[in-house]
Amino acid sequence: MGDASLPVIIQGGMGVAVSAWSLARAVALTGQLGVVSGTALDAVLARRLQDGDPGGHLRRALDRFPVPEIAERVRARYFRPGGRQPGQSYLPISKPSLSPSRASLELAVVGNFAEVWLAKEGHDGRVGINYLEKVQMATLPAAYGAMLAGVDYVLMGAGIPREIPHLLNKLARHERGRLSVDVHGADAPATVELDPKDLLRVTLAPLRRPRFLAIVSAHVLASYLARDPETRPDGLVVEGPRAGGHNAPPRGRLTLDEDHQPVYGPRDEADLEKIAALGLPFWLAGTYGTPDRVVAAQKAGAAGVQVGTLFALSHDSGFTDEIRGELLERLGEGTLDVATDAFASPTGFPFKVARLPETLTDAVAYDARPRLCDLGYLRVPYVGEGGAIGYRCASEPVQIYVRKGGALQDTVGRKCLCNALTANVGIAQTRRSGYTELPLVTLGSDLRGARALLREHPHGWTAREAVAWLTAAVPARVG
Repeated sequence: MGDASLPVIIQGGMGVAVSAWSLARAVALTGQLGVVSGTALDAVLARRLQDGDPGGHLRRALDRFPVPEIAERVRARYFRPGGRQPGQSYLPISKPSLSPSRASLELAVVGNFAEVWLAKEGHDGRVGINYLEKVQMATLPAAYGAMLAGVDYVLMGAGIPREIPHLLNKLARHERGRLSVDVHGADAPATVELDPKDLLRVTLAPLRRPRFLAIVSAHVLASYLARDPETRPDGLVVEGPRAGGHNAPPRGRLTLDEDHQPVYGPRDEADLEKIAALGLPFWLAGTYGTPDRVVAAQKAGAAGVQVGTLFALSHDSGFTDEIRGELLERLGEGTLDVATDAFASPTGFPFKVARLPETLTDAVAYDARPRLCDLGYLRVPYVGEGGAIGYRCASEPVQIYVRKGGALQDTVGRKCLCNALTANVGIAQTRRSGYTELPLVTLGSDLRGARALLREHPHGWTAREAVAWLTAAVPARVG
């Protein structure tokens, strides 16, 4: 039943390093598709090295980078034997921009290479990497680094990833790649470029081109991408509004319910018959984290499902032990509350948050945070006075954002996802003032699967146990 070359389970690529290499590797070893999050892997590498690289995993990956001189520059800049001193801040890294420095490109390429290489180390299972279309300026070096490590799948959502199929073709041949970047106030997008040959300054054999899966919420977008060979993905992940992380905004005018959450309706449901008619393999996501839903997805024509929450809560994920422990405790008590925050993300997309004390969902903690933007993955370019290009983020200091031409109302309720998501995995920045960044946890709002699995595994579960549970009712495939 189905194509045996395709995974039944795609493990979601979540947060910043929640879907770390260790989780993706554990899933890949089961024969399913393990996925690393490709967001901010330059920062992850730099901070893990400054923490002393416990276990030596990152240094082992750096030793396998195809251009040792580049890996050595990264190691020399960031590695601290024994880690940072207590209270010491992490070194800053360059923010994504339309004109990144060579050092910034090298760090991004090496960071993505290391994460994928470790996920693939010692086995022939399949590993993917997940990117956000909204993080446009960082995609080129990130994707190239992942491809140098042999990534099998690239997944992308939170936008319209129409240029990615062609980009992967170019990067596989080490040819100059280009991506459009939306510039507020400009008549046309800007372009970012990467010349792999100029960056590496060595000649390498062509790379294997990974399959590309576009993450979509509507059949209209799926049809648009599929109609042209230049934009046609190799498959689709059809994600509903109950999935974790960023969600597509509701179609039509934004309406909030009594809990201030966006209201989704029938117009926001993808037509699966129209999806299937495109002739592309597809996976369903958002409410498919139970064995019966996996079977239901396949009966609807899907190759399988993408599941995030079960794996985010597993022992193999990158969450700190403290955060995972609190989430599981609240899950068992029935008090784990996941909401859709219409305003948290500076992208303007709704964003799922777990309401927890001592995180940015707490109003007191949110108000106490010094508002700043020093990582900048979600900032966007704009045309300033005199036509100069500047950068702004709706989560940066309000007066600065407004001075840059941003609308005051766009700053209300915005949270610094970049810093908060690094805090989720134990690499929070500590400021010179002594303030340490607080987490902001994202999960899917459908917790039925997690509650059922917790009843079977009261002390938590591994990624392998989650895969076995999800696929227990799936008929064996031949081939």
